[in-house]
Amino acid sequence: MIPTPGDEVAAESAHVPPDDPPLRALMDGNFLSYASYVIRDRAIPALEDGLKPVQRRILHALQRQDDGRFTKVANVVGDSMKFHPHGDASIADALVGLTQKGYLIEGQGNFGNIFTGDPAAASRYIECRLTELARREMFNEELTRFVPSYDGRNKEPVVLPAKIPLLLMMGAEGIAVGLSTRILPHNFGELLEAQIAILQNKPFDLRPDLPTGGLMDAAGYEKGFGKIRVRAVIEEKKTVAGTIVVREVPAGTTTDTLIASIEEAARKKKIRVSSIDDFTAEKVEIEIKLQKGEDPKKAIAALYHFTACEQSISLRPIVIRGERPVEMGVDEILRANTGQLVDTLQRELELGRTKLQEEIHAKSLARVFIENRIYKDIEKCETLEEVRQAVLSGVNKFRRELRRDVTADDVESLLQLRIKRISLFDLNQNRREIADAVKALAETESNLASLKKYAIGYLKNLLKIHGKRFPRLTRIVTFGETDARELATKNLAIAYDKTRGYLGWDVRGDGIEAAFKCSELDRILVIHSDGRYRVIPPPEKLFVDRDVIRFEVFDRDQVYTAAYASRAESYAKRFIFGGTILNKEYTCIPEKMRFHFLHGGAPERLYVKFREYKLKAGQRKAPKGARGPEKQTIMVADLPIQNPKVRGTLLSERDIESASSVRPRGWPEQIETEPTRANEPGLGPLFGGAED
Repeated sequence: MIPTPGDEVAAESAHVPPDDPPLRALMDGNFLSYASYVIRDRAIPALEDGLKPVQRRILHALQRQDDGRFTKVANVVGDSMKFHPHGDASIADALVGLTQKGYLIEGQGNFGNIFTGDPAAASRYIECRLTELARREMFNEELTRFVPSYDGRNKEPVVLPAKIPLLLMMGAEGIAVGLSTRILPHNFGELLEAQIAILQNKPFDLRPDLPTGGLMDAAGYEKGFGKIRVRAVIEEKKTVAGTIVVREVPAGTTTDTLIASIEEAARKKKIRVSSIDDFTAEKVEIEIKLQKGEDPKKAIAALYHFTACEQSISLRPIVIRGERPVEMGVDEILRANTGQLVDTLQRELELGRTKLQEEIHAKSLARVFIENRIYKDIEKCETLEEVRQAVLSGVNKFRRELRRDVTADDVESLLQLRIKRISLFDLNQNRREIADAVKALAETESNLASLKKYAIGYLKNLLKIHGKRFPRLTRIVTFGETDARELATKNLAIAYDKTRGYLGWDVRGDGIEAAFKCSELDRILVIHSDGRYRVIPPPEKLFVDRDVIRFEVFDRDQVYTAAYASRAESYAKRFIFGGTILNKEYTCIPEKMRFHFLHGGAPERLYVKFREYKLKAGQRKAPKGARGPEKQTIMVADLPIQNPKVRGTLLSERDIESASSVRPRGWPEQIETEPTRANEPGLGPLFGGAED
């Protein structure tokens, strides 16, 4: 069968991969849904109650079964899973974290140790319950909006009506899809005092308070943004010489990680330690014995610089507000929480006012019904409707004594009164209860009329009850800057084998002695006779060639004095090496020249003797520039300080025979000459560049 042109086109198109926009749209939509879910429902806390969804479900499960007694954590985990299919391990970990913070959940048993990093016991062995602070300040079912759980069998809260700034109290960390948050915890009392300042329109200033204590430099802390530096608390042990003790660890570390970092620094010989003993239990106590002769103060400074005893923590406060992630500073968060507190207190007062009004109405209605024997009017009624109408007509005669109109529900409540209550009704007690309710209603109305004042009083009462339970743990100080090279132990002896051309701290041989000692943090400057130089880390054993004329610890600001020459000309200059790239080779004198003098400093004079100019074939006399004095005494202070690329000051058009900063024997006293020319055109900086 012969294919038609249409069949050929169809066959060709069959090999082209189909473009499937619906599949891409499905992938894009699913990814966005997943990202939104992780951000809103897992990783980022809500602004209103400071909780992530799993934490909120744990608290809701505890509140539903709360009777004041401890409950197995395993049971709480199971109850929490009724609201969302979290994994049991993730729920248990979140519950342990809440318990360790100490604000909302009280634990009984082994809930781990934040200092050592030890994990909690299995959830079947430990118990927990809500704290009094959580019971009073986190829950109110009448003010909470509930939504169905994932399977529709239960209801869970959207957010809890928190009356405390829980987000800033506990802090939060979370990593979502393309988004992360880190909010440090703050001190409970300081937060409430700041809320009072907000309500009084006064300024306030907040600094984090970390649960592990330690020292903190908050110079870079900008209202929740920026970063802070935290340190361990280290002190000398007065009873044992040469021993220091770590009393508190910085946030983000444990005693295990801290000891590991100290051991690593000791292996690298950055700190000389004899032994490390960990006696941590309820409090941190790490005892460090130093090697004999070590200065404890210098050792403490080295611990801060080379180990995990000092940490830098970067911050980014992101919260969920209105179902969206937003970046908010600490002051913005606290102002929002304070506004929420006022709103919640107002709603509670309004709810209480309604209840008091209903209580006064109900008690007044019962008094009218019993005191005026209205119940006798129903004896002649034959139907239920006639009974209801008789009660309604009877109590309406005393409408002026009631708070509002009588409803059908009121009539039903009167018909539910038992004969025993009617016969034992105490009129005087009823009037006292009504008077108490009226007094409470008047107080509620007064509080509603001055909400800010009421909120301030509420916060002050919280401070009075709970403030002493949560003292500040982290001390705010300013850290001084330390030079790592000053702290590092100079334990590397650098030697140079000129015969074989090796340089390093492992260079050995007969007659080879170390030139100097340095630390691993130092850098070594190596200069060759032809002007090549480079800066390198202290090598173990490195081939650098046999023409090295100077090697020393690099100091970028050190001034050097040099005299160098070729057969045709000679120069002198003062210069500094300045900044360099590690292991990169540079040149500090022109090509085909070599050093005759190099001094790491500024001698007073430089004594230079030139070689006699030798006439070339056909020359009758030497050039003018080569007929200068045989010797020159140069005042070094007259040479400008330049960068190493500059050619320098021309001394003569002859080679140098010798140069020294020490006056040679027999040197004429009257030869006090200045350099002839300095940086003439054509004799300027190397590589055609201008002087830096």
